[in-house]
Amino acid sequence: MIKSWMVIGGVTFVVALAANFITPSDRRWFKSLQRPRWLTFEAAIPLIWTVIFICGAWSAYIVWEKNPSTTETWLRMGLYLLLEIATIAYTPVMFRLRSLKIGTIIGAIGFIIAVILTLAVLPVSGWAALLLVPYLLWSPIGTYTTQAMTKLNPQDK
Repeated sequence: MIKSWMVIGGVTFVVALAANFITPSDRRWFKSLQRPRWLTFEAAIPLIWTVIFICGAWSAYIVWEKNPSTTETWLRMGLYLLLEIATIAYTPVMFRLRSLKIGTIIGAIGFIIAVILTLAVLPVSGWAALLLVPYLLWSPIGTYTTQAMTKLNPQDK
């Protein structure tokens, strides 16, 4: 029998793969952009997001195991999926449109979804809500960083 953690982990992994659909010219565009001097942690960003995605998947697993197959749980799973899609959309959409402003907007939308999700899972499990805190802390940093890059690269708004 397939376990819930396998399904949640598999969906998380498959959706995360969508971020890899960027072209070499998209990468060159992003690498050519000016960055704030304080952005010294850029190399750690993939690791940070990996931890955040693991925490999100673990949070979803906890919520699912509390009340599997109820309508409310399915709605919460939909919110988890929506949050991951919004988060993953940041890179390919921003790169394809070559718009830091769009990246900032997507980042802000992700944060809003994360707040709604955290409030939705809090009554089910404090631990599940706590596992979403890394997203709530990091997302504004990423969004602010993109906004700061917009000011340094006005041609790429």
